[in-house]
Amino acid sequence: MIAADDLQQRWWNLEAKLAERFGKKPDMEAILFLIGMQETGFIKQKITKEQKQDLMHVAICTVLSPSGYYELERKDKDGWPHFNQLKEHKSMSLTEQENFLKDHILFYFEQQDF
Repeated sequence: MIAADDLQQRWWNLEAKLAERFGKKPDMEAILFLIGMQETGFIKQKITKEQKQDLMHVAICTVLSPSGYYELERKDKDGWPHFNQLKEHKSMSLTEQENFLKDHILFYFEQQDF
């Protein structure tokens, strides 16, 4: 339980930093969206639902790459990264999935010196 408590505390710290920076507490989707924008440099006034999903997909592939789930294959002419899936995701409960993603997102921000 201590590890889960530590994970939750680190997550709350990240949320607080992002809330301070953007003026609003982000949820997991918003954080993934931000990572996708960071990784692609894609910034537009109007973003379609499909583009938002694409940005979140880039974010998930990016944060799971250090654990060997994905590897960057290439970037296309528009600068969008394309990934190869290297291994399947384990079957997890919803809470386990959320904590798994939180841990990888936290590692991503640590690597970015945020």
